[in-house]
Amino acid sequence: MITLYQGPAAWGIPNISPFCVKLETWLRMAGLPYEVRPGDMRAAPKGKIPYVEIDGRKMGDSQLVIEHLQRVHGDRLDAHLTPEARARGHVVRRMLDEAFYWVLVYARWAEPDGWAAYRPVIVSLLPPVIGGPIAELIRRSVKRTLRAQGTGLHTREEVHEAGKADLTALAALLGDQPFLLGAEPSSVDATAYAFLVSILHFPADSPVKRHAAAQANLVAYCERMRQRYYADWKPPA
Repeated sequence: MITLYQGPAAWGIPNISPFCVKLETWLRMAGLPYEVRPGDMRAAPKGKIPYVEIDGRKMGDSQLVIEHLQRVHGDRLDAHLTPEARARGHVVRRMLDEAFYWVLVYARWAEPDGWAAYRPVIVSLLPPVIGGPIAELIRRSVKRTLRAQGTGLHTREEVHEAGKADLTALAALLGDQPFLLGAEPSSVDATAYAFLVSILHFPADSPVKRHAAAQANLVAYCERMRQRYYADWKPPA
């Protein structure tokens, strides 16, 4: 059994972290049994969520976990892909994991409206009474990280335009296909679904969210993925 340690669900999606949604979606797509437990970053191998425990061994980083499970259980989702399709999937995943992710971070931590929507979730994970001040300290740290990474050095409009360009590219690659790489799902769909629902279901409005919602094929794709892999999932009471 695979034990998946991750953060909480919110906003009608399985997790507040796109990387947690990515890994859980991949597990569902691959048909591997797993159980979910609350993650503790102090116990995480790489100091972040998600992480897993498999046969007593803990592993971190969603992509490294997926690659390990592919080696152990066989490449259940990507074996049918051509080398060109694999390359396309790799590029899309890297765009989302390494570029669009920072647009999401900016939307949640740097934007005033985004922080107003995200702060209650963060505070709920922290100790009572002192949770609010701690959340503000964490926010300052995240904003410093955004500046060090580079996204935080851009203007608000520049960040929005970068995020919208990523979504436009994703919509063009999807086209009228059922899944990103054709008629059958592949592992990159776990990543794409995770990041799309993370922006579409985030409560705060933004130009990036509106642009995502305006891409009819991306919206339909998310619903198709939900019906196929999360029809049994219910938000926590």
